[in-house]
Amino acid sequence: MTATSPPINLMRGWPNPSLLPVALIKHAATTALSSPTIAADALLYGPDPGYQPCREAVADWLTTSYHPADPASKVTADRITITGGASQNLGCMLAVYTDPGYTRNIWIVAPAYMLAFRIFEDAGFQGNMRAVPEDDAGVDIAYLRREMLASDSRAEKEEEDVAIKARGGVGGAVRYKPDQAWAKCYRHVIYCVPTSANPSSRTMTLPCRHALVKLAREFDALVIADDVYDFLQWPADSSVSLEATTKTAHLPRLVDVDRELPGAAADGFGNACSNGSFSKIAGPGIRVGWVEGTERFGYGVSQAGTTASGGAPSQLTSTYLTHLLTTGSLQKHIHTTLLPAYSRRYHTLTAAVTTYLLPLGFALAAQPGREVVGGYFIWLALPESLAADALAENCRTGIIDSANEGAGKGVVIAPGSIFEVPGDEHAARFDGHIRLCFAWEEESELAEGVRRVGVVARGMLEEAEDRRAAGGADGEGRGLREGYVVVEKRRGGVQLDEYK
Repeated sequence: MTATSPPINLMRGWPNPSLLPVALIKHAATTALSSPTIAADALLYGPDPGYQPCREAVADWLTTSYHPADPASKVTADRITITGGASQNLGCMLAVYTDPGYTRNIWIVAPAYMLAFRIFEDAGFQGNMRAVPEDDAGVDIAYLRREMLASDSRAEKEEEDVAIKARGGVGGAVRYKPDQAWAKCYRHVIYCVPTSANPSSRTMTLPCRHALVKLAREFDALVIADDVYDFLQWPADSSVSLEATTKTAHLPRLVDVDRELPGAAADGFGNACSNGSFSKIAGPGIRVGWVEGTERFGYGVSQAGTTASGGAPSQLTSTYLTHLLTTGSLQKHIHTTLLPAYSRRYHTLTAAVTTYLLPLGFALAAQPGREVVGGYFIWLALPESLAADALAENCRTGIIDSANEGAGKGVVIAPGSIFEVPGDEHAARFDGHIRLCFAWEEESELAEGVRRVGVVARGMLEEAEDRRAAGGADGEGRGLREGYVVVEKRRGGVQLDEYK
């Protein structure tokens, strides 16, 4: 390591380039484009629901993963719509299934994936996003039910008042979108990452999944589940074989619960969908995903105006994914490359946290008793006197000098505050937490990155203690004084540059 080496990045939620299946995608592209029939389909406008062979391949793969022993639960291609990835499809679903004048709230399980907020704002829901705290089961269902009842009560009173003034006594919500035969507007949307959530890494328990679907039915809500980490699961105990826990999914998805639980809504749209993506298992740049729901729901997604105009998104790369799935190449890549690598990286990072951070008062904010873990992230609670924003800034701009490895720049981490729901931060605050990612940075740098966080945190804690001993204040809230920079006093140090 040299003085000019970049900061270690434990924030970026991308796959390390060494884990991308470049050779497999190159072979799939060559195979698809070498076939005149496939090449013509790939390069022309595709049918709105997506490339049919890809829909079939995804359906078969999901059946094998979630319902291998139950023929009655087979996933059919009619339940699958090919998308341009989970983020693009979230925008499409909001366009088809919500109306900012009719849909009352977007309920977001928090801490939440921060880049989803802008998608909800673009759909007209700024000011109507509400945080729902997690609990050990995954979601605080009692809190959500109480707040949804209060929301409905307020909205019904407001809608009645507005309607009386506008239409002489006829109640009802204002609608901005026309009725469409392929769509409906839900009263509420519930957004969550049920398995290995970003950022908390929590996984919703089966009873919680059942309770959430029942609640969605009661309140005419659509549960949008970002199921992007479902195929990245491994044993919490590093001594347990991967094969023992990763052959099939260890929990049904919310869309499975909605399908199998009696009492589904008669309109045929359902109350839960699975928003899937190949970004975490084949590469974000391939821009292919899928959504699974009822047949009527999936068709509605495919009728978003952008799709109806431009044809199926990712038509070309869908042909590549079809080859990867039907040949088993992608499944093999997941099981022989991704799962061993991510399991190893996860255990490396947690071991470093145990060594360098837990003795300082940090805590792994994980669910107790979990046998299966996964995803990309580790969520940590901070010592009481530390604020996440201050710690992240000091890690980014501080001076680090390791006696054993030479001088190096700092470390980039994600402060918990960026995962708070805009406009409802008071309901679920996270400035006492940080998120660390083990997927992007070189595996050899993970432990060193955590060590650097520990160096900075120790310095901040020591300064806070010195101020208390001198009769001073800790500063506002959980933070330390603005601009504080930690120096590990060994053989000098290297001032950090701005990192963007």
